[in-house]
Amino acid sequence: MARRHGWDLTALLNAAHPQAPLAERNLWLVRLIEWLRHAPIKDAKDVKDDRAAGTPTTDTQPATATPLPVRRLKYLLNLLERNPEHAKPFAAVIASVWADVDAIGLFAEVGFAPRMALWGEFLGRLRRLVLPQTADTRELAELFELLFPHESDEQWINAVDDDLLRRLSLLFADAPDGDWREEMRAAITVLISAVRSAGLSGALRVRMDPKRLASRPFRNLATAWERVEHALVEQDRAALPAALQYLRGLLDECRAAVRSVPEHLEEHGVSVDLMFGVEQMQARLRRVEDLLAVLLADHPQRELLRLVAGLVSVVHERRSIPTLFAKHYSLLARKVAERSAETGEHYITRNREEYGDMLRRAGGGGLVIAGTTFLKFAIMAIGLSAFWGGFWAGVNYAVSFVLILLLHWTVATKQPAMTAPALADKLRHIDSDAGLQSFVDEVAHLFRSQTAGIIGNLALAAPMVLVVQLAAWLALGRPLVGVKEAEYVLHSLTVLGPSLFFAAFTGGLLFASSLIAGWVENWFVFHRLDSAIAWNPRIVATLGPNRARRWSRWWRDNISGLTANISLGLMLGLVPALLGFFGLPVEVRHVTLSTGQLAAAAGALGWDVLKHWPFWLCVISILGTGVLNVGVSFYLAFKVALRSRGIRLADQKRVRAAVWTRMRRQPLSFLIPPKG
Repeated sequence: MARRHGWDLTALLNAAHPQAPLAERNLWLVRLIEWLRHAPIKDAKDVKDDRAAGTPTTDTQPATATPLPVRRLKYLLNLLERNPEHAKPFAAVIASVWADVDAIGLFAEVGFAPRMALWGEFLGRLRRLVLPQTADTRELAELFELLFPHESDEQWINAVDDDLLRRLSLLFADAPDGDWREEMRAAITVLISAVRSAGLSGALRVRMDPKRLASRPFRNLATAWERVEHALVEQDRAALPAALQYLRGLLDECRAAVRSVPEHLEEHGVSVDLMFGVEQMQARLRRVEDLLAVLLADHPQRELLRLVAGLVSVVHERRSIPTLFAKHYSLLARKVAERSAETGEHYITRNREEYGDMLRRAGGGGLVIAGTTFLKFAIMAIGLSAFWGGFWAGVNYAVSFVLILLLHWTVATKQPAMTAPALADKLRHIDSDAGLQSFVDEVAHLFRSQTAGIIGNLALAAPMVLVVQLAAWLALGRPLVGVKEAEYVLHSLTVLGPSLFFAAFTGGLLFASSLIAGWVENWFVFHRLDSAIAWNPRIVATLGPNRARRWSRWWRDNISGLTANISLGLMLGLVPALLGFFGLPVEVRHVTLSTGQLAAAAGALGWDVLKHWPFWLCVISILGTGVLNVGVSFYLAFKVALRSRGIRLADQKRVRAAVWTRMRRQPLSFLIPPKG
C-alpha cells in the first residue's frame, strides 16, 4: 500500500522478512528510513494511533521542536513495544542485514579517495552524481548513501536522546554484539595502513619537517596499533593504557609531520594533488580517533551515534564537486596571487623618480606597440584563414610583449592583474587608522602608476605611427596603411558598436594571462627547475658552472613575465579565431593597439578626419577601452587575491569614505607623485 513518500508503517512491518534476499532487505531498510524522514498524509486512523502513542498529530513543527524523524522513531518504538509479533521480525531483519554486509568500508573508506589524486576523486564524484545506485550490495558504505541521501539527516540523528538510544538497545538486545567491534578494529587497521603508506611515500615524506620524522612515527604506527588491538581483544586492562598512550603519541607526531607539508609548499611551490593527499591523511587520522572513542567508551551507543552522524556529513561533503575544488585550489590561488603581488610591487611608483622611470619604460613599450600595429595590418593584408590569421597575429603580439619585457619596458594594461594582489595584501592592516591610511596611500600610488603607464604608452605609440605613415607618404607616395583599412578601423573601433564589450572581454584575457603566469611559475618552482638548470650534470657540462647558475637565476626571475606575455599575445590572436569557429563574433580591444590603429587611420585619411564625428567616436571608444581593460583585469585579480587570502572586506563604507576623503582633499596625489 503506497503513500506519497513511500510505504506506510503497517506495510513496512508486514514486509519484514529476515529470510528474504539481501537486496530486498536492504530496500526495506531504505524505505524504513524514508518513512522516518517524511511526514505522511494523515487519515483518521493515523491520528488516532498518533494520539495513543503520544505523537503530535500535525505535520508542522516549531523550529525548536523535536525533529520529525525522531518523533516518528519514538512512535515506531511505542508500536513495537506494544506488538512483540512485529518487534521480533523487525529486529531480525536489521540484524540479518548487518550480518550479511561488510561494514569495514563504511568505517575506513567513506569520505576518502582510493588514490591520492584530485582528478581521480573528481571523476568518482561525477560518477556518483550521474549514475544511479543500487540496493543490491554487500557493501554497507554503498547502502549508507541510499539510507541517508539528505544532508539534514545529520541533524536528526544527533537529536536522538539517551532514552531513545536505551530503548533501541533493548530492541536489538538479542542481536550479535561483537561483530561491529571486530569490523571497527579491522577498519582502524585499514586506516593505519593507509596513513603509514602515505607518510612513507616520497612525495610527502621529502616535504615534511625532518625534525617531525626523527622518532619515525609512520614506521611505528602499525606496531603500536597491534598492541592496542591485542589489549582490546584480550581485554587486558593493565596493558591497554600504556599501549593507548603510545599510539596516541604517534598519531600526534604524524599529525604534526603532516601539518609541516603545507609550510614547505608555501615556500617551494604548491601542488594541488599533494594538498589533497595531506587533507586525506589528516581526515584518516581524525577517523582513527573517532573509532577509538567508540571502542573505548563504556557505553558506546552515544559515540556510535555521533560517528554515524559524522559519516552522513562526510558522505554529503564528498558528493559536492564545487567543495572539492574550492578547498583544494584555495592554496594554489593564494600562491598564484602572492607571486603576482611580488611582481606587482615593481609596477607601483611611490616617488617622482619611480614615476619618471615608469613614464620612460611605458614610452618604450609604446614604441614597440607602434611596430606591432603595422605588423598587424600586414598580417591582415595577406588574407590568411581565420585560424592562421589569428595565430600569426598572436605571435606578433607575443613577440612584441616579450621584447618589451626583455628591454625592461612596460605595457600599461599588464599592470592591473599584478598590482591588484599587492593592493589586496594591504587590506590585512586596515583595522587601525594608520593601516587604513597606508591602504589609501597605496590606492593613490597604484592609480598614479597606472595612469603613468597608459600615458607613456599612448604618448609614443600614436606619434610614432603617424611619423611612419608620413615617412611612407614622402618616400613611397602612399601610406603603409591605406584608405580602405583606415575606413575599416573607424567602423570597427567606434563607441556605437560592440567595442566596449570587446574591451571588457580583453580585460578578462589580461587577467587570465596573469593566472597562467602565476601557475607556470609555481610549477617551475615546485619542480625545482631553477636548481636543475644550475646543477644538472649535462647542463653544467654544456654551459659551464657559472653560466648555468646565471641561466638558473635568469629563468627564475623571468619565467613569470615570459609566460604572462606569451600567453597574453597568443590569447589576443587565437581566442577570437577559436570563438569565431563556434559562431561567436568576438574581437579584442587593447587600448594601446587600438590607439596605434586609429593613429594609422588618421595618417591615411589626413587632417580632414579630425573634422568628422566617426574619428571622435573612436577616440571616446579608446578612452572607454582603457578604463575597461584596466578595470576588469584589476577587479578580477583583486577578487581572487581577497578570496585566496581569506580576507573579507567587512567595513567597505569606511574604506570607501577614506578613499573619497583623500580624493577631495588631495586630488593631485592620484596624478602627481610626492617629492619625497
